[in-house]
Formats: sequence, structure tokens, C-alpha cells
Amino acid sequence: MFVDEVKVFFQGGRGGNGCSSTLRQKYIPRGGPDGGNGGRGGSVTLVASPALNTLSSFTHQRHFRAHNGKNGSSNNKYGHSGEDCLVPVPLGTVVRTDEGEIVADLLLVGETYVAARGGRGGKGNRMLATQACPVPHYAEKGEPGEESWLRLELKLLADVGLIGFPNVGKSTFISRTTAARPTIADYPFTTTVPHLGVVDMDGKRQFVLADIPGLIEGAHEGKGLGIRFLRHIERCRMLVHVLDLSGFTGRDPVVDYRTVRKELASYSPRLAEKPEIIVGNKLDVPDSNERLTGVKKRLRKRVYGVSAVTGEGVVELLRVIEKTLEGLPKGHDRESIVHRFSAEPDFVVARCEPGLFSISGRRVETLVAMTDLGNEEAVEVLGRKLRRLGLDEELLQEGARPGDRVRIGRYEFCFQPD
Repeated sequence: MFVDEVKVFFQGGRGGNGCSSTLRQKYIPRGGPDGGNGGRGGSVTLVASPALNTLSSFTHQRHFRAHNGKNGSSNNKYGHSGEDCLVPVPLGTVVRTDEGEIVADLLLVGETYVAARGGRGGKGNRMLATQACPVPHYAEKGEPGEESWLRLELKLLADVGLIGFPNVGKSTFISRTTAARPTIADYPFTTTVPHLGVVDMDGKRQFVLADIPGLIEGAHEGKGLGIRFLRHIERCRMLVHVLDLSGFTGRDPVVDYRTVRKELASYSPRLAEKPEIIVGNKLDVPDSNERLTGVKKRLRKRVYGVSAVTGEGVVELLRVIEKTLEGLPKGHDRESIVHRFSAEPDFVVARCEPGLFSISGRRVETLVAMTDLGNEEAVEVLGRKLRRLGLDEELLQEGARPGDRVRIGRYEFCFQPD
């Protein structure tokens, strides 16, 4: 099954908790804190793999989670880091956020993108010791891992894209020139998914050919199957526009050509600018040579005549394609990636109802999540950190009074300004 667009959930592993421990050994009085740090949580990483050519595996599994880090222990022992989760994706996978922004374009073998980073491990009480508090009786909890829903979109990597109206003979052509075996039948939209095939030129040079499902008028607006597969043409280095010279459909090949060109330009100006070879197919049908001559005169362009059924003119066309590719830049167009450096505030205060305030912000939410709220000393340290961020002043400006409830994440606190 060919799948070229999925939405997937990724979650990094939580960091391991730090250890709160005091050294106790014979003849060593006041040994001090010896709790080790927790290990970092594993990350979820997308890896471009040539072994895949579809996103169909993500229809069975849409949630990926990395392993959590291990907890620290006494005697200054650090916890092990969590194992990363490596997720293979096909070459040409574009990674988008829910808002549609492109954050990665994995074109080359082995390229990676960290979809969800693991949280750092919590500090043990040995690392938390200060001159004012030489023996802390608390430790940090591990930081939660990142969570994200991302859209994966596949754009096939091919050197040549076969385009044209349905039933012009694209599938027959690719089946004759490569080992690909698409469905071939006498009805519209026989090809419902793209097919890739490798053309071997005398065992020395090769190029990849893509059979794109037929385009019709209005394809860029979602008519037919075109809008779903036009994205795959964007990766092609050049296009081969196939026309039907049989006359059986009653359509005019020149009108078909101009219609498809219009659809390409409407979808993306880049497509209309790609190098193109025009091919008139089905020379095995009577009177097709006369139609080929008429098409050349009306278009005033070079049009190559072939018969994908008998093989007439196919070898000559492949040599023309090969020569054209030699003059084009190698590689495929890469999408523009959005790099945003967010200046997110430490916190945002909002009044939910009288006596209840909500605090949001990654900084304060992380501080709370990494605090052992069952430890009175740890809670006091958390309060001092929040005050240093200016949270008390902001709450007072918003009208908070002593005793009001303050909600941070899934926890509620009683507001007691210093």
C-alpha cells in the first residue's frame, strides 16, 4: 500500500531522578551528600533510509516513545541514559509541524532529525550542595521529554517524471523501460499511486523514472487524483510529457498538453520551469503519424514519436532523456526549512476565576515537574526560584491575594507572597 502523508506522535524519554543520599561509612563522620544524578532520557530521531519508499508502516504504529533515563543512586553513581528511538523514513520525507511549517527535509541517506528530545536527568543532592546548604536532603526529579505531533509528507525522489492525461500510455512506457509493473487497463485513472522504475542504459548509466497518476483540468484544485500526487513531480529533475496520438479518446493532444501545463503552473511556478520533453505515444495506431505531424506544427516544439507497445522510438527517446539529464544539476530540490528561535517568556499569568490563577510557560512548568513536591525542603527551594523569576510580583499586579490558588500544569499551590 502506498502512503505518502501521515500524522505521528513522538515523545522523548523522561530523565532519571537524582538521588538524595548521605554518605555513611565507619570512621567517616559527617560524610556529606553522595547522591548521583539521573541519566538523560532517550530522544526520538527520524533517519532517512533507502530501504523504504512509502510511509505505509506508520499506518500500523503512529506513536513512538524513547526510553526513560535511569535514576541516580548513592555513592555518587549516575543513572544510565535512556536508549534513543530511531525511526526510519523514506528518502524525500518532509517533516511539518501542525501549523504546516517545514522543520526538516530528509533527502540524503542517513540524514536525521530529532523529533522529540529526551529530558535531562535530575541532579542528585551532591550536585545541589551549596555553602549555605552543604547537606541538602532532596534531589531533582528528571525532566519530562518533549512531545510533538508532526506531519510526515513523502515526495518521491526521481530523475524523470512521466506526466499527462489518464490513459496516454505512461504505465505502458515505464513497464517497457524498467522492471516496474503498474496496472495497465483501458479505463481512466488505472494508475492510482506513483510508480518508480530504474532505467538501465547499457549497464553503465541509470536514472529513475516515475509514473505519476493522470492529471486532468482542475487537478490543482483537487479534481481527479492530481492534487494528491503533484507534490511528487516537484522532486523530479525533468519532466516527460506524454500525449495520446491514437484519437480513440476524442481529445485533442494539443489541448491536453496546454491543460496540463496550466495545472502545473497553477500548482507551483517551479513545476512549469522544469526542463521538459514532449512525447507523442501510440504510433502503432493507424493515422497516428499524421496526428504527430499536426501536433508538431501547432505546438512549434520538438515532439518525439514512440510506441510504448511495440517499442518503436523508445530507445532513441531514452538516449535523449539521458543526454538532457547530463546537462542538469545533480541532486534534488530541497524544501526551505523554517528555523525559529523562540523568545518565549518564562511564564504567563492568567486569571481563570476569582481566587484562581493559571501560570503557563515551559520554564516554570519544567521547574515544577522536576521538583519533589512531597519534600518540604525541595518545595521551599522551588518557591525561591519562582520568586527570583518575578512570579510573586506578576501575581500581585494581576490582583492575586494571599491564600488564592495558583495552578501550574496539573498542580495547584496556595499563594503566599514573601
